[in-house]
Amino acid sequence: MHTPVWGPVLGLLFNAFVFGVSWWPLREMQALGLHPLWSMALMYALAFGFVRTVQPQAWRDLWRHPTLWWLFLASGLTNVGFNWAVTLGDVVRVVLLFYTMPAWSILLAWWLLGERPTRMALLRLALALVGVALVLKTPDMAWPLPSTPYDFLALLGGASFALNNVILRKMAHVPDASRMSAMFAGGTVITALTALAGVPMGLVTFPSDLSWWPYVLGFGVCMLASNLSLQYGIARMSAATSSLVMLSEIVFAVASSVALGAAELSERKLLGGLLIVLAAVLATMPRRPKENP
Repeated sequence: MHTPVWGPVLGLLFNAFVFGVSWWPLREMQALGLHPLWSMALMYALAFGFVRTVQPQAWRDLWRHPTLWWLFLASGLTNVGFNWAVTLGDVVRVVLLFYTMPAWSILLAWWLLGERPTRMALLRLALALVGVALVLKTPDMAWPLPSTPYDFLALLGGASFALNNVILRKMAHVPDASRMSAMFAGGTVITALTALAGVPMGLVTFPSDLSWWPYVLGFGVCMLASNLSLQYGIARMSAATSSLVMLSEIVFAVASSVALGAAELSERKLLGGLLIVLAAVLATMPRRPKENP
């Protein structure tokens, strides 16, 4: 059995760390007057500009492969959902609801890839749904339903991230630079359009000064490096191993948010989170080939 080298593992851990603690710089920029939608749009614009400079032909594949537009949309909605949610509410709750992604993946893979769910897949779906119910349910609620704007945004982010991963599988034959270009462009355009739509409703404001620009530049570089690390790690490790390593994002997010007072870790959240993580871990296990009679 091939043992993964430290380079790819560290690359995936770096990616998980950057996105796991991303709530903190987003909240810092928000405190300086830059809404998280504007900050993500700017950072993704920087990343897209970098890919466009290094691989100028990658953008043309959007016209050659129309399915990449779904990746464009999914990446944008993932950023809108997750990054807005983590600045609004309890980080642990948001991260756990976002990681319902494996449950959404089962349904989307059935619809888009024709992969009928197995009994194990349905078990994972049930575990994830029970975990979500435990995370959502509070003593003052009759039913475990989304009750806050950030609940809906986190679930939107998880569903969009699942769609993003399914489209990546479907478009595996397309060069990495072309897929990254579609993802960064979607993160820029969809996030910026959502921010503009939120201005008349009073949900988003235009920044009043430029005191936030060092955060945007610094975190933008970290985000680009983390995406490159993700591509490096995934290309050199099995899908199952890489998925397990990437689950460390939950640990980074929970530990940092609890330590800095941005979230509370109750027994109910802990149990629900364990079920959601268990569903994600089971999703990384390879299927056993059927034996011939």
